[in-house]
Amino acid sequence: MPVIQRSIVKVAEQLAKRGFEVRRHPAARRQKLFARHGVDLVIDVGAADGGYGRDLRTFGYAGRIESFEPLAAAYSRLEKNLDANWHAHHHALGAEEGEAVINVASNSNSSSLLPMLDAHREAAPQVDYVGQETIILKRLDDLDVLGAARAPFLKIDTQGFEKSVIEGGAETIARCVGVQLEISFVPLYDGGMLADEAISWGYANGFRIAVIEQGYAAPTGEVLQMDAVFMREGS
Repeated sequence: MPVIQRSIVKVAEQLAKRGFEVRRHPAARRQKLFARHGVDLVIDVGAADGGYGRDLRTFGYAGRIESFEPLAAAYSRLEKNLDANWHAHHHALGAEEGEAVINVASNSNSSSLLPMLDAHREAAPQVDYVGQETIILKRLDDLDVLGAARAPFLKIDTQGFEKSVIEGGAETIARCVGVQLEISFVPLYDGGMLADEAISWGYANGFRIAVIEQGYAAPTGEVLQMDAVFMREGS
């Protein structure tokens, strides 16, 4: 066994003893799916500071990215990641256009247009809403985002607001070869879509689950939320 491989095995063993696991980065697996399905556009809804897009670039995706992030501070950080084929839009997406007030969380990533529920606070007591910000809402179907894309992929990470994004983007989604959603097993945000509804929606719209990625777990060990990558049947 080569020296580097032995070192990796040793580190993995030490981490395992502490309850951690070394595994393939989810973005690496996702990139294989993208390559197989010819994805040439990623619509990144709820981009935060651009982490999703950075992972795409790290693991080889060179196609177009259109990121949407409504929070001013996060959008400012997102802009620093952009390249010639990666564009950012400073607004949220929903079922209707207009203005809305978003709840800003202490960790930014948990910010939501919906009220946070006790199950979220109990799982992460260090996270709570610390303020509010007025933002712009637009409908995905009203935007000229697809262009000449042949195989677009939609990722939605909006802390319970996924259903509203879907309602405003039905025509766009009909052209997508894949969709990534957070699926919640317990209510974390008031009005958020739960796993059974999200999965039923995916299969009813011609998708199937291709990958499940571990998401948010409580200190008790209970998994509260995961990411599901749906790919279109026959694509």
